[in-house]
Amino acid sequence: MAPQTVVRKRRILPIPGQVLVHEGQAVTATTVIAQTELPGKVHAVNVVNLLGIVPQEVRRYMLKREGDAVGAGEPLAENKPLIKWLKTQVPSPITGTIETVSEVTGQVFLREPPRPLALTAYLDGHVVETFPGEGATVETACSLVQGIFGIGGEAVGPIAVAADNREDELTPDRITDAHRGTILVGGSLIGRDGFARAKQAGVAAIVVGGIHALDLKLLLGRDLGVAITGTEQVGLTLIITEGFGRIAMARRTFDLLTSKVGQRASCSGATQIRAGVIRPEVIVPLGEQAAGSGQRAAGETGGVGSGLQVGDQIRIIREPYFGRICKVSALQADLRLLATESKVRVLEAELDDGQHIVVPRANVELLEA
Repeated sequence: MAPQTVVRKRRILPIPGQVLVHEGQAVTATTVIAQTELPGKVHAVNVVNLLGIVPQEVRRYMLKREGDAVGAGEPLAENKPLIKWLKTQVPSPITGTIETVSEVTGQVFLREPPRPLALTAYLDGHVVETFPGEGATVETACSLVQGIFGIGGEAVGPIAVAADNREDELTPDRITDAHRGTILVGGSLIGRDGFARAKQAGVAAIVVGGIHALDLKLLLGRDLGVAITGTEQVGLTLIITEGFGRIAMARRTFDLLTSKVGQRASCSGATQIRAGVIRPEVIVPLGEQAAGSGQRAAGETGGVGSGLQVGDQIRIIREPYFGRICKVSALQADLRLLATESKVRVLEAELDDGQHIVVPRANVELLEA
């Protein structure tokens, strides 16, 4: 959590396309910075089976050639019987283009029209670097809140608060139609009913302290794996700031978010807890007055920096203390041998109940003041 920092996001197309912005250009979160066309889906039609011919003869019966456009239901091929009413035609199942006619398999491959893809800036800020044919890097001075876990893609909207304090559950009665399109901040928990009400009301994203693991499984319709999240089609973005179960949102996180009510923010539920850590995030641009303030860039993840000091507040991002917020009490210079027989750098931390624990430094993230 950082009240003031600088974030840079590298926005890259999945395949080459056209970049529409230039270095130094001011952009908003919804500005299209690059565009391309994704190849359409391929469909196979087994012409030889439908006409009762051999693969080597397929081109003799084709009414269309490779590269020709074809409409759904339009004949692709037909036989030539002596009796006219015995004629058989093979219709196209889609509107698209004939890509390949195979004399080996006797199949005809059709491709749907390409789908346009527009890549937005995601942040209100400035373009600091462009990559011809690929995309650009966008930078903004902002307040940054990172969660422990999230689902759903990117969302943009004004911040709203539906909890009186950080310990409140985000119940359905707290969510109204006035919250449509907002990034809605709750307290300690959201359940299935609250999530369903938020989806019905058109909420863009929810930021809350915790969720029960069973509720999450029921929302997704499956067990959550260990791969990256962010592509789930659940109707909105969900960001969990503390962990699983009823856990009050950290006071500093709740206070920062509630101080930003009405301001437009960008958020993403994408999470990856293995190599190349990605954290769900809420980014609230500070505006032109904060540009050039000299704050360090948080980059793509905003994770633990190299300047950990005794007294810093941190959050643990691995079991058995997953989600706990604590304070660094000692930094040990020597490598420690773990049960896995690997040697790593560790630190000593003090939990809020006074207990002292030792954890690998790679298992924590810094909560900035």
